[in-house]
Amino acid sequence: MKSLNSRLEKALVVAVGTFCFAFVTSTRAQVQTSTSTTQHPSTTEVTVERAVVVLVEGNDLVLKMDDGSIRHISNIPDSRKIDVDGRQLGIHDLKPGMKLQHTLAVTTTPQTVTTVQSVTGKIWHVTPPNTVVLTLEDNTNQAFKIPKGQKFNVNGEMVDAFALKKGMVITATKIVEVPETVVAHERTVTGTMPPPPPAPPADVPILVVTSEPAPAPETEMAAATPEKLPKTASDLPLIGLLGLLCVSASFGLKFLRASLGR
Repeated sequence: MKSLNSRLEKALVVAVGTFCFAFVTSTRAQVQTSTSTTQHPSTTEVTVERAVVVLVEGNDLVLKMDDGSIRHISNIPDSRKIDVDGRQLGIHDLKPGMKLQHTLAVTTTPQTVTTVQSVTGKIWHVTPPNTVVLTLEDNTNQAFKIPKGQKFNVNGEMVDAFALKKGMVITATKIVEVPETVVAHERTVTGTMPPPPPAPPADVPILVVTSEPAPAPETEMAAATPEKLPKTASDLPLIGLLGLLCVSASFGLKFLRASLGR
């Protein structure tokens, strides 16, 4: 037995499996830790929502969705911008009738984070099957907990903790694999201005509404103006005037004859 222990003290290294020791004290310089991440194929799900702007009031926005439902979005920050026809517009630049499109791309990437901790030391004391104390490279002692049922490879033979002896040089490795899922969200909001109203055809006159009263129709004006003036006088003054002229002419002729007889 002594010769066996002597040979083990000179060149015995125990290779331990996936879980070797559970570290129960603070990690020191002799405990080497490395972490690696393995990413697996990712999947992307794209969702598109379309809506029309109904009302913009302050930082609140009311939209009519494609399915006819009304959605109220409140407290939109001024810093949020929307690409509308190549222009970056804020909440206060939106107008009713504008069309918006919200695209959400969710990318899910599964990955595995592997943490490997390893330590090399000489057995200073072992209390099977629970703990072992190793003397590390800086000549300090550190205690480790042995997992239940742990087996050790000693000279090609798998043994339990009861086969460990003082003076053996052991390399202990602990590998922990933790699955994780990374989810990335990418949001984009774009919009278009409402189309302008159609222009009237070229051969159709354009009517401009004014505040002046419209002129009366011609039929009303014709009805208000009579075709003939009403008869308000008789023919007696005209007849009297003609009689006076005749009398004057008779006296004139008589006076002319008297003058010639002389």
